[in-house]
Amino acid sequence: MPNPFNQRVIDEFRANSGQVGGEFEGSRLLLLTTTGARTGARHTTPVSYLPDGGDRVLVIASASGSSKHPHWYTNLVADPLVQVEDGVFTYEARATVLTGAERDDAYARAAEDDPEWADYQAKTDRVIPVVALEQVSGGPPNGATFGEALKRVHGGFRRELALIRAEIAKSGPRLGAQLRVNCLTMCHGLSIHHSHEDQGMFSALEAGHPELVETLDRLRAEHVKIAALLADLQQVISTEGADTQVVLAEVERLTGELERHLDYEEEQLIPVIDGVA
Repeated sequence: MPNPFNQRVIDEFRANSGQVGGEFEGSRLLLLTTTGARTGARHTTPVSYLPDGGDRVLVIASASGSSKHPHWYTNLVADPLVQVEDGVFTYEARATVLTGAERDDAYARAAEDDPEWADYQAKTDRVIPVVALEQVSGGPPNGATFGEALKRVHGGFRRELALIRAEIAKSGPRLGAQLRVNCLTMCHGLSIHHSHEDQGMFSALEAGHPELVETLDRLRAEHVKIAALLADLQQVISTEGADTQVVLAEVERLTGELERHLDYEEEQLIPVIDGVA
């Protein structure tokens, strides 16, 4: 069983689609379930994570600078197949401990973004491990209904954009490496989500509900507009030494358009989707 503090965080996380308060409020958090190296029992731990582009995330076994690795790290070294809950999806992942320059670059990126990581490394003689979690299998988004699942996916993008805006606001005049990765990862995920909608859900709804043709045409057109905004943002953040105020302006432009799009999609489609379900 998790300790009482971790259990409270786990319960709050699962009850609120990945959102928690207290010391974890406004941070990226996931639930990591590992298999005990000695007991074989399953153990779930709340862990902060860093986007790493594409479909993998990074977790850092800092243990707040302790001289010993956290238990979840020793567990995944013994059995690298783990379960990840991110508030939207629950999936199986394979854990890979980064080594050499790849580890050092990832840790430096994290420490640049949040100096507390550097403080943790300074407290201990051990080299704090960085672990990549890469999805190997998983199902649809969590939710009791199709409509609830869609809202969870949308909520994930809303939260990530809010985090990025907050990170830009407190950063220096130039875009840091981890913040650049955060932006690029969000862009990639949103592009994939809209592609899946265009090729899957929208086509299915159009076939079964001809009355939705105009609505779906509008949503597809909005996808094209959002894709152009994503391209603009990616161009800005890919520039070496990008000005954070320029980046923030692009993020705000994207956020405004996306919020209107998501609100309209939920208003128009969720009653139909849940009716079908």
